[in-house]
Amino acid sequence: MTPGGDPRPSREQAALRPGDSRILEQYLSHLRIERGLSANTLAAYRRDLTRYLSHLAHAEIDPVAVDPQVLSAWLQALRTGADGGSALSAASAARSLAAVRGLHSFLDAERVSTTGDPARLVPTPSLPSRLPHPLAIDQVEALLEAAGRPGTGRDSAQRALRDRALLELLYGIGARISEATGLDLDDVDREQRSALLRGKGDKQRVVPVGRFALEALDAYLTRGRPALAARGTGTPAVFLGSRGTRLTRQAAWQVVRRAAEAAEPALTEPISPHTLRHSYATHLLHGGADVRSVQELLGHASVTTTQLYTQVTVDSLRETHASAHPRAQRGA
Repeated sequence: MTPGGDPRPSREQAALRPGDSRILEQYLSHLRIERGLSANTLAAYRRDLTRYLSHLAHAEIDPVAVDPQVLSAWLQALRTGADGGSALSAASAARSLAAVRGLHSFLDAERVSTTGDPARLVPTPSLPSRLPHPLAIDQVEALLEAAGRPGTGRDSAQRALRDRALLELLYGIGARISEATGLDLDDVDREQRSALLRGKGDKQRVVPVGRFALEALDAYLTRGRPALAARGTGTPAVFLGSRGTRLTRQAAWQVVRRAAEAAEPALTEPISPHTLRHSYATHLLHGGADVRSVQELLGHASVTTTQLYTQVTVDSLRETHASAHPRAQRGA
């Protein structure tokens, strides 16, 4: 397995020049060892950088000799698909540019670049303002109720208990989907009403677990998990799939999607696991929590990321004020 977590090289990666492949592997090893990035993040870096290095190889340009003009032309090719790949949105192109910035900064720090760090002179594509769309509390309740509704087929009752517990945790502790599926039995302390989460870069944090989430988790661990675990080989994972192995992120996504479909028409917008995390943060701020506390609960490295949710709260309060206050209407 490669350092980026992929079991085999892609067709584009196999076509890289030997020197470019060495640069890629050295940088990914740096990210894994020095910065502690997760396998999923490394895989994303690998995809973006493989496309970039393939573009340079086709143009017969050495990565250590790239200048800002080359980078700007590549960025334009990304947006249009002229490099042979699919055309990318501004957000996806910005993500790719971030990966390339890191690579050139690494080459500059290692003193192998002949042009310094060319990425510093290339502006990031402008992105539209995108605020998270949290669910209303009654929509959250409809989603949770739908998740706990048994369907048909084998283990439907056990899976309903699991699905309800999973969604209760996603909303009740604001966990990322990878943090929830990565939970082990020893990570949950029911006496202390807390859970140990492993976030990005394998950073750990302890978060409080509320009564509703604990009750749903207890019901699943008592009446749901044992039947699922009987088909496996003794994994310590909290959430199990139908074969008794750890529930994958993809399967957890399907759980949320099925619950959202079953909760219609209460839900009018597409729902993802991150929607519950958005809702968790926004509802905390609505309830009076301070931004720094929410930052710690979410595991954000920077408070700037958390402050995005304060804008959602301000917008909501502005709407409430405009509709409820007698002198808030325009022209009053």
